[in-house]
Amino acid sequence: MGHPYLPPPYPPGPERAAEVRRRFGEEARSERPDLSALCLLIGAAADGSLDDAGLDAAQLELDELAGQLPYRPGGPRAWAEAVRRLLGTRYDFGGSPADYQRLESSLLHEVLRRRRGLPILLSVVWLEVARRAGAPVHGVALPGHFVVGFGPPEEQVLADPFEGGRVLSGPDAEVLVAGATGTPLEPSMLVPTTPLQVVQRVLNNMRAWASARPERSDVALLAVELGLLLPAHPARLRYERGQLLVQRGEFVAGAAELEAYAELVGVVDPHTEERARAQAREARALLN
Repeated sequence: MGHPYLPPPYPPGPERAAEVRRRFGEEARSERPDLSALCLLIGAAADGSLDDAGLDAAQLELDELAGQLPYRPGGPRAWAEAVRRLLGTRYDFGGSPADYQRLESSLLHEVLRRRRGLPILLSVVWLEVARRAGAPVHGVALPGHFVVGFGPPEEQVLADPFEGGRVLSGPDAEVLVAGATGTPLEPSMLVPTTPLQVVQRVLNNMRAWASARPERSDVALLAVELGLLLPAHPARLRYERGQLLVQRGEFVAGAAELEAYAELVGVVDPHTEERARAQAREARALLN
């Protein structure tokens, strides 16, 4: 389903979209959510050309890359260097400022194809390849820049997949954080992330990308709707969904969502409740 005025990727049709959302919700609520499966389902929700065969092919590619890593190369630094040599040097995975302008940079199947993406999606490739090979690896959500950590906290070695997997010294990480936030690096910033935290951040990036492009409210809406399927999500996503539906001309559904959000926040924030109810009334008035 293309669009004459917008560049691809184009979202799937309603039936496929509903199926992808169902599978995403099931995976997100499973006992051990699979990061690559969730990121690939985000891709399928945004790109109607990604069918089940494409999903399987992407998983197979991650398996094949993992099979090219050396067997137990050594401690955390040896693992970081081995993954850097494979993904950053041999296969040339990395990023540039231009990648922030492309929706494909947030879609795992496209990052595997182009070998370019946002820091967090490149980190997903590092995480999934290294994990399959048995590495002690985890994501690290530094403010403004996602990286990968190898080893336990006392031996942690950080690598930056956006920079081709460059292994970071302590001062390197401090410079990254200071550049993003103007604040010093805190130990709490180095805590390993969970798969669902990574997925939430991927969806936040997609919402930020779409918010700068009002013509892509479809992407904003799918990111919000997938976010609502995560077991823990901010109530404000309901408000965003209502606003997006109204913006897209779905006034009845948008008003209903705004009213549902008003019910949720009414007890703790009467002012926000009244504002949401007023917006719902305005949306219904647009039908007349």
